Amino acid sequence: MPKSLSINEIRTGAARFALAWEASPGDERQDAQTFVRDLLAVYGVTASKAALYEYRAKRFSTGGGGYIDALIPGIAIVEMKSAGKNLVDAETQALDYLDDLDDVQLPRYVITSDFRRIRLLDRIEDVVHEWALSDMASNSDRLGFFAGYGSRVFGSAEQEAASIKAAKIMASLYEELEGSGYNDHSASVFLVRTLFALFADDSGMFERDSFTEFLLTRTASDGSDLGAQLTMLYQVLATSSEGRQRNLDELVARFPYVNGGVFDEPLIIPSFTAAMRKKLLEACDFNWSAISPAVFGSLFQAVKSKEARRELGEHYTTETNILKLIGPMFLDELGDRVTAGWNETRKLERVRADMGLMRFLDPACGCGNFLVVGYRELRALDLRILLRLQELNPSKYQQTMWFMGEDLPVKLSHFHGIELEEWPARIAAMAMHLVEHQANLAMVEALGDGPEALPLDKVQHIVVGNAILTDWTTVVGQTSHLYVMGNPPFLGHKERNEEQTADLRLAWNTDSIGLLDYVTAWYAKAIALFALPGFAGQFAFVSTNSIALGDSVPALFSPVFAEGWSIKFAHRTFRWTSEASGKAQVHCVIVGFQKGTPSSRPRLFDYEHGSQMSFESHPRQINAYLVEGPNVLVTPRRKPLSPSLPQISAGSTPIDWGHLTVEKADYPDVFADKIAVKYLRPYYGGEELINKLDRWCLWLVDAEPSDIVNSRVLRTRVEAVRAARSAPTVKRLASRELAATPQLFGERRQPTSEYLGIPQAFARIRTYATAARLGPEVIASIKLFTAADSDGFLFAIISSSAYMAWQRAVGQRTPNNQYSFTASIVWNNLPIPAVSDAQRLGIIAGGEAVLKARALHADRSLADLYNPLAMDPPLLKAHARLDRAVDLVLGMRNNPTEAGRLAALFASYERMSAADQLTTPKAIKRRGASTRIPDSGGE
Repeated sequence: MPKSLSINEIRTGAARFALAWEASPGDERQDAQTFVRDLLAVYGVTASKAALYEYRAKRFSTGGGGYIDALIPGIAIVEMKSAGKNLVDAETQALDYLDDLDDVQLPRYVITSDFRRIRLLDRIEDVVHEWALSDMASNSDRLGFFAGYGSRVFGSAEQEAASIKAAKIMASLYEELEGSGYNDHSASVFLVRTLFALFADDSGMFERDSFTEFLLTRTASDGSDLGAQLTMLYQVLATSSEGRQRNLDELVARFPYVNGGVFDEPLIIPSFTAAMRKKLLEACDFNWSAISPAVFGSLFQAVKSKEARRELGEHYTTETNILKLIGPMFLDELGDRVTAGWNETRKLERVRADMGLMRFLDPACGCGNFLVVGYRELRALDLRILLRLQELNPSKYQQTMWFMGEDLPVKLSHFHGIELEEWPARIAAMAMHLVEHQANLAMVEALGDGPEALPLDKVQHIVVGNAILTDWTTVVGQTSHLYVMGNPPFLGHKERNEEQTADLRLAWNTDSIGLLDYVTAWYAKAIALFALPGFAGQFAFVSTNSIALGDSVPALFSPVFAEGWSIKFAHRTFRWTSEASGKAQVHCVIVGFQKGTPSSRPRLFDYEHGSQMSFESHPRQINAYLVEGPNVLVTPRRKPLSPSLPQISAGSTPIDWGHLTVEKADYPDVFADKIAVKYLRPYYGGEELINKLDRWCLWLVDAEPSDIVNSRVLRTRVEAVRAARSAPTVKRLASRELAATPQLFGERRQPTSEYLGIPQAFARIRTYATAARLGPEVIASIKLFTAADSDGFLFAIISSSAYMAWQRAVGQRTPNNQYSFTASIVWNNLPIPAVSDAQRLGIIAGGEAVLKARALHADRSLADLYNPLAMDPPLLKAHARLDRAVDLVLGMRNNPTEAGRLAALFASYERMSAADQLTTPKAIKRRGASTRIPDSGGE
């Protein structure tokens, strides 16, 4: 179901729903359908279209007929009982109907209620939640799937917990090796081998507990011979049975041949103590077969860092985030094909054959998470298909010969990676071995047979090197079914070092890389790879959200679109937790590309602010700003595109080293000076405007020279400005020249009449822009943009939902992820078409209504007025009136969604920019002439 309500709207509706029904007696027979209809209405669902009431179905336990109180096909089943009835019994009754439902009707969720409590069962996660109706508002997110919010289930909490514990054990072993002086490379190799032995001991590769038995019975309790004995054992594991000595210890001889490159490299023999041996034996007590190779790989990568070891388990790449990419890239489509062909052997066999053609490359693979999860999910899907083929064609698929590993379509050799450092590359190779064995065990459990566990196939396709300098064709061969994916480094243009800047220039084959994020080098390499003969497929990367914001967008997407790529799917901004322990959360997007005409509509995932719940839509086309709209690229513009909008400018800059601005600590001194007080002016940046904060400056544009001489405060401060500006340490000539007028701000752009003040940044949590009309006596700092606005038309435009939709789509973000207002990108490109006199008056009236609603609480700051959890109803009503007037100019009616507004805005931009290019003569650029409009700056 498409999302239509915000989470805050849902919570408000849930509170009203609870109040209404708490006052109702609630009778199972009379009120069940009304209760369900009211509940669905909280989530914006039209019940008549989404639900079936008193749906006739057979009960599995009795074979008799019955009625399901409500069925929302494919989503939920609802069973109502009278107040005080047992909800577990009601749940059992609901489950009893499921065998009589078609596959497309089978619900994931079972909801039961007695009009006083609600119980929710997630059949996939096997998780139950129950809450009182009075707590409905705080639990309303749990039913968010009705409104299109949802989350995929990946892995288990038990696996994640086991992986964290396993990583802590490995970190402890590493600390002991490091403390003994064993060199880092040898310690890395030794740890990987020991991990394999522990996993093999618990997962059936070795005879159960044979590694533990070896440690207990073949090594001395003081640990003196442990290093030598393990070195000998690891050599045996690398040697085939034909090449082993015939007089080996009987226990050692029982260990199988492993190969796979894990035990190939000779190592310096480590020296152990009794305490180190004890730790290794304690590690044997843990069940290593229970770990998730993907989660554990992230954690294992962190064990070398002392800081990371202290926080193990706090930061790792979750499987949820990995599947956000590989799901819509290829996994979901394969799953849909399996569902569609569930009853046809030929179609299922075709899916298996196509899976065998697929090749995968992660050119920034780290410890291999994307490769590991991709391999695991494809093997699981293949097993599901095999089980179904057994049912459809027992004569063919009951035989055991087709279980052989070489006949499986999904192979380790199909997965390739490039990693800069050796340690994570070794982990990636090992993790692939572990996940392959787990997949084989699942096959044996389900089918009774499966590929031989040992010897291992050597993982040869995890290449150590700089991915930008590496020729990707040396890692993966020609294929028309290549999927390039991953999570390249999160580095904005400000964080790049010289080497990374050189990488970026090399990847794009230009010195003009501007503000491109380092991650875009992987985009350039992917485009170049797919341009080669014999290569075709798709690519998708997790990226910092800056790639889809502001003036970075044309630099990246222009060459992407020029090569014929279109966006197949995208996740708009969400929080990504880095796999590197201790790293802060990064705001990311995921973008997946395909060539040619898409077979279906693209998929777009969006997130409510502060939530990890996504909702999915299917626009006709996703553009470079990751919204529905034409593939237009918004570039910096010197003047407004719209004939209805004037130019704006940044505020004034003192260049005063703090002497013309008055801080709180200075108030007693300055306010005591009767002459200086005459020249005090409110001094607003965005922070002061939004939060109603006092701040002052000395504005001496019209000051009498005698006042400056006779005022101790003015004289002292102006002289300090002159000295600071003329100091030898000031390198900028323009600043030194300002010493001639020390009483004046260095850059003055103060309006002389009433004006619109626009903050340089807007908080993401607020629905509307927090701009305000100000008098000329309020001095605007560089943190506040200004524009003449005699009739309030500009205030109305920037206060509209249409403006904020545009700001969110094309504007940059500040380092703390606020919306950044700029003149050249946001304002000058705002595609407001020419308005009629009547339309202008309607918009102005809407803005005046907003100002009147604000004035009802004149004591409140803009931050308080626009608190999304507590906006005053009259203010909301006024904004709705304003939105109707602005939307009408853009050709929209009936309260459009943000997606609808953006579609209209981008369509308007496409029309207006095309017309502008036809009518604007070529400008002649004068040497040395500046065309820059100040967008930002510090004070």
